[in-house]
Amino acid sequence: MIAIVDYGVGNLRSVWKAFRYLGADARLTQSPRDVAQARAIVLPGVGAFRDCMASLDRLGLVDPIVGAIKAGKPYLGICLGLQVLFEESEEFGKSRGLGVLKGQVLRFPAGMPAQAQGARRFLTVPHIGWNSIQLLKPAPHLEGIPQEAHFYFVHSYFGLPQDPSVVATTTRYGVEFASSIWRENVFACQFHPEKSQALGLRILRNFLSLQD
Repeated sequence: MIAIVDYGVGNLRSVWKAFRYLGADARLTQSPRDVAQARAIVLPGVGAFRDCMASLDRLGLVDPIVGAIKAGKPYLGICLGLQVLFEESEEFGKSRGLGVLKGQVLRFPAGMPAQAQGARRFLTVPHIGWNSIQLLKPAPHLEGIPQEAHFYFVHSYFGLPQDPSVVATTTRYGVEFASSIWRENVFACQFHPEKSQALGLRILRNFLSLQD
């Protein structure tokens, strides 16, 4: 069973439906026991970093998630599920994360310039919509994903790892940021594969294939 962690914030059913479409035995759960016994963990999410961590704490899910990662179980983080892997976020002041990766989560800087039809303007935050990725290393989760592939993003913050070797892809939106990370059994993406059509499903399918 794949445990899709439901921490009570945001609509997670689109992720569950995507896995079910691919024929996976996936379950939305708030149970620490389910997470501890699952063969793989998926942590999706949108919303505030601090609220997510507070919910994980309240539900007793922090230790099972970190324990599953340390035990080598496949972990897929989506959007907020990437950000909470880090030690802390600056969202609403300093908030602690799971501490699986060294580094912090930062907000896009204000006043990021962009060119539009020859006129100067500023990029809006949050970063919403389709954007391309640059492949930096051959993560198995990205097999079959071409350079400059487009995925769907919705976020105002991004993770900045201390160790650049964990960055699998980057994306530019005013600044260049890590749009996915990969280290051993942990893969997480800032974009939403469940909303990214065929290529997004390819990433989910790759994640499933690593458990066969």
